[in-house]
Amino acid sequence: MTDSSAQTTVTDPTQEVERICRDLIRIDSSNYGDGSGPGERACAEYVMEQLTEVGLDPFYAESEDKRANVSVRVEGSDRERPALVVHGHLDVVPADAGDWSVDPFSAEVKDGCIWGRGAVDMKDMDAMILANLRHLARTGSKPPRDVVFTFFADEEAGGVKGSSWMVDHHPELFEGASEAISEVGGYSVTIPRKDTGEQVRAYLLQTAEKGIAWLRLTAHGRAGHGSVPNDDNAIVHLAQAIERINAHKWPRTYIASVRELLDGLSSVTGTGYTDEDASELLEHIGGARGFVLGTLQDTSSFTMLDSGYKHNVIPQTASATLDCRFLPGHEDELMDTVRALAGDRVEVSVHHRDTALEAPFGSDLVDRMADALQAEDPGSLLLPYCLSGGTDNKALSRLGITGYGFAPLRLPADLDFVGMFHGIDERIPVDSLEFGTRVLQRLLATC
Repeated sequence: MTDSSAQTTVTDPTQEVERICRDLIRIDSSNYGDGSGPGERACAEYVMEQLTEVGLDPFYAESEDKRANVSVRVEGSDRERPALVVHGHLDVVPADAGDWSVDPFSAEVKDGCIWGRGAVDMKDMDAMILANLRHLARTGSKPPRDVVFTFFADEEAGGVKGSSWMVDHHPELFEGASEAISEVGGYSVTIPRKDTGEQVRAYLLQTAEKGIAWLRLTAHGRAGHGSVPNDDNAIVHLAQAIERINAHKWPRTYIASVRELLDGLSSVTGTGYTDEDASELLEHIGGARGFVLGTLQDTSSFTMLDSGYKHNVIPQTASATLDCRFLPGHEDELMDTVRALAGDRVEVSVHHRDTALEAPFGSDLVDRMADALQAEDPGSLLLPYCLSGGTDNKALSRLGITGYGFAPLRLPADLDFVGMFHGIDERIPVDSLEFGTRVLQRLLATC
């Protein structure tokens, strides 16, 4: 429980964001994707405690046992303006303690960083949101417009029990909202200026994200004895389909956010690129290069195989799972291509799909983000980019809400931040966490 007497001495959200982040990491909310994990209830109860302790009355709902979501609306000074949604997710991907150099749920502070599962995805941003929300409540400050603060379950498994469920069952919570901000954007990369050679930080604002198509390929054949030749072998049919799909070269297509990012990087660094080759330019952004490479075209990656039950039995079926990510406007083309490459002997079914998103880089909210960053990091840049993965903004888009990824972090140039998403020894610099808290505070005051 929180020591409420100590909270009266907190006058700035940066004074407690580290504590909140460490508290959240210590709560195991691993999402295994099959319902077997601990769920988000303990995390959500902690959030509820932090909010009610400062006099707020949040909404709590479970989509099913232990799959918990929390939301609270803070009234703005101009209630005629559309509301802003600021959201995070409370679940994390699993962590094998044997692979880590620290206990992944210890929230140990070492080398100036908080270590633990969720430190970058995304209990750091959850803590920044909570610290600022508590500050608003303590001071009675009103943002320029209504802000709906929401903490979702199940983002790491597609949001079915979290954001999608909340949008379907409690859309009234987001009534009047037009824009949203959440994760996987707003972090810095350090790049050289062409004219002076000095290093400058560019903050990557997520203005687009690829769509998701998780597919299952199922081949059917004739079962039989393993000693008898069989020209209708399901495993062979599936293997041939896998080879065709794996060999397919998806054509490059630069959507607006990708083009703006590449042009912006080229303008600052002086490094050119072509539509066929942007490799030299992308070397400037270090670990973030992987995220960007995944957005230059549609992609397909095989992830699981399943077939057979005995060494001497030819199975009747064989299946594989395929993770496809498509750019905005490319879903139908991708599905047609996969089905054609799979062939007549392989059935393609959709296990889970979700939409691709693209938001304008030129907007008043983006201008306010840039202003907040400039105030804390003068001379920095703000550039758009497309996320190769997905966020809970997908579900909110069904309500007409335009989503951005903006979890602002000023990062050391040598930190492989992107590599720690779902990675081993995930950690966030305390200084970066406090920086992001200040930027978010400024944005909430001007949004």
